[in-house]
Amino acid sequence: MDRWRGRVALVTGASVGIGATIAKELVRSGMKVVGCARSVEKIQKLAAECQAAGYSGQLVPFKCDLSKTEEIESMFASIKAQHKGVDVCINNAGLAHPEFLLSGKTSGWKNMLDVNVLALSVCTREAYQSMKERNVDDGHIINLNSICGHVVIPSSDIHFYTCTKYAVTALTEGLRQELHEAKTHIRATCISPGVVATEFAPRLYSNDPEKAASSYTTYKALEAIDVANAVIYALSAPPHVQVGDITIRPVEQQM
Repeated sequence: MDRWRGRVALVTGASVGIGATIAKELVRSGMKVVGCARSVEKIQKLAAECQAAGYSGQLVPFKCDLSKTEEIESMFASIKAQHKGVDVCINNAGLAHPEFLLSGKTSGWKNMLDVNVLALSVCTREAYQSMKERNVDDGHIINLNSICGHVVIPSSDIHFYTCTKYAVTALTEGLRQELHEAKTHIRATCISPGVVATEFAPRLYSNDPEKAASSYTTYKALEAIDVANAVIYALSAPPHVQVGDITIRPVEQQM
């Protein structure tokens, strides 16, 4: 990670869970990390913790609602003005609503598409343009996907969420191909974890606490640090090595 010291990374959804842990590990590695979320209080607290721990990098909290394209574009403009631009983009933000295909609310479907697919695409575009205009040829764009981006799990309440993650799989490979056509060495990586013990299940099953709890007690789930370590692995690969897709799941997880 030495070559990334002092360089700028954007981590979306950095207030809790996987995003917060990724941001912390990048700061530990010496990067300047812009961590964004709709609410930045938790990121501000994490930034203070990183500073108190003596990490060589810096965490910069940024308030941004990723469901609003204009806020994403404004964020990238601010990053350009204050930090010159982005060298690494970690598209971590994502959400799920328990909306069935046969009876789900259109508003829930749209929200998932806005954050999981459209915001990821806008951040990717803006990050690439930031790298291109500064002649950054060794940048890295990492999309946090899911095992649901590769297999349809028989659980009706996440079928639409699954479709957004299949989109992430396609978008990452499409990105790799376009970067190759552009004759750049900017890399694209997709990281697809199985069950990770975060706030994801409690939010998804907010009306069914027992179901939320059982999501992480049936077997030993992954932890956020396991996913963050996968990000560090991808970033640490030599510049000529492209880690395309990392799939990690608990040993006891069947699908």
